[in-house]
Amino acid sequence: MRIKVRYFAVLRERIGMSEDTVDVASGTSVADLYASLFPAGEGGALPVMYAVNQRYVTSDHVLQDGDELAFVPPLGGG
Repeated sequence: MRIKVRYFAVLRERIGMSEDTVDVASGTSVADLYASLFPAGEGGALPVMYAVNQRYVTSDHVLQDGDELAFVPPLGGG
């Protein structure tokens, strides 16, 4: 299956692009894909929110062919 992935803020900086198209196996959840793209480091994984087709979903949401997935990390500001 092909999924369009959009990266925001620090994730965009880490991966070096704002969007990409990736191939995933059937049954892949948004959390599975996040873990494969951004393995947890010494301090654990960066907490993110997931949006599929512009709607927020839970981490166990299973992706479908053609979905657009956005990883939205916490945003800082002041």
